[in-house]
Amino acid sequence: MDINLVDKQHKKGKLYVEERLQLLFDDQRYTEITTPDERDGVYVCEGTVSGKRVVVAAQDFTYKGGTLGLKHGQNIAMGLDRAMRKKCPFIAVNDSGGARIQEGIDALCGYGGIFYRNVKASGRIPQISMILGPCAGGAVYSPGITDFIFMTDKISQMFITGPKVIHAVTGETITGEALGGTVMHGVNSGVAHVCTETELECFMQVRRLIGMLPANCRERRLHCYVDANAPEFSFALPEDSHRGYDVTDVIRSIFDTRSFMELQPDFAKSVVVGLAKLGGETVGIIANQPKYMAGVLDCNSSDKAARLVRFCDAFRIPIITFTDVPGYLPGVAQEQAGIIRHGAKLLYAFSEATVPKINVILRKAYGGAYIAMNSAHIGADCVFSWPGSEVAVMGEQGAVEILFARETRHMDSQEARAFLEQKAGEYRRAVMNNRLGLQRGYISAEIRPEETRNRLIEQLNRLGTKAAIRRLIARKRHGNIPL
Repeated sequence: MDINLVDKQHKKGKLYVEERLQLLFDDQRYTEITTPDERDGVYVCEGTVSGKRVVVAAQDFTYKGGTLGLKHGQNIAMGLDRAMRKKCPFIAVNDSGGARIQEGIDALCGYGGIFYRNVKASGRIPQISMILGPCAGGAVYSPGITDFIFMTDKISQMFITGPKVIHAVTGETITGEALGGTVMHGVNSGVAHVCTETELECFMQVRRLIGMLPANCRERRLHCYVDANAPEFSFALPEDSHRGYDVTDVIRSIFDTRSFMELQPDFAKSVVVGLAKLGGETVGIIANQPKYMAGVLDCNSSDKAARLVRFCDAFRIPIITFTDVPGYLPGVAQEQAGIIRHGAKLLYAFSEATVPKINVILRKAYGGAYIAMNSAHIGADCVFSWPGSEVAVMGEQGAVEILFARETRHMDSQEARAFLEQKAGEYRRAVMNNRLGLQRGYISAEIRPEETRNRLIEQLNRLGTKAAIRRLIARKRHGNIPL
């Protein structure tokens, strides 16, 4: 390790490439596939991360600013090809000034070869991108195709056109951090899945994720064990059905202790998505978040949920949803943004998925959002509901205003209000419950909250064979297209 190069990187507030590799690999041990003469600014290595074989391509910013030329691109492409042959995850550590301008179209060829392989590997092996420096222009599209993007405060930047180009073209002045840092991509754009404060934390989170993922799309499911790392159930729904609560408290009360890894936590916060262990097996989780916008579905939350559904389906990871949703977010802005198009992605993803799918209705499930949140009507294998759950076309206030519009037309406001309050109570008692769903078989069973974990484990173990047969019949494999 060249001390001068290490110091050069440290002065930028970043770790040197070899330090990064030591943090990533088990016991700091790895085998470099490229030789020093062949590197051209990128280390391609193989070893184990969290006990799993992986291939890593790590860019060296101290060599020509980590810029990508033809040979550099071919090295990364070679790493992707090797990961595909080995049927193991691929991790890219990005720290690059972009295309090597002096190489012209050859540099673009290098990028194209990477993008092509990213797409071919999609849905076959997990692909993870770590952004630990600048990532600009065409370079951002490879991370954009991969399954997960990790960023770190103050050193990570991603953008198509940088601040200087934007100022020259539009006159706008903006810093690189504001344009493409962790706030932009962790909160606003949703490009980043995990944002950390330090590089050390970033590597720890990548290691954690690798430990939860299958090596490839053909790795078979494990068996769930009832008493495997079970938490103490300590959650109670608020008595007021209009009061919010944090759905992650529900999740942490059901899944293996400290196993829940939330993804995109600060983007589209009305839906929570992530991975967790249930009886030792990895499952995907999608849940409405009542403490934020009452848990409604909108354009961004639909995309966020649909992408995780497709990832889980590609890699045989069972999906468990927790439904507490009052509907889709109404408004002109949502219609203009294409809520029909975005909402349809979630319907399509759940309907297409052949992995085991279980839904738990916690409290409210209204209208089209009830259908979209993994209902029996779009292929859920099992739907449980907690006591007192409400399944209806809409809430009582909106319903009675429509149902009794003619009756209230000639009433004064006070009389109409009293009449509608009476009808709302009747509607709630008669319609807003789970009785009809249970009678029709749309809901499999009503269960007590504290028995949810054991019932989920029981169902997952029963559904393994059914899902395998369904997948065989479908004979349809798909990648994980960015949504």
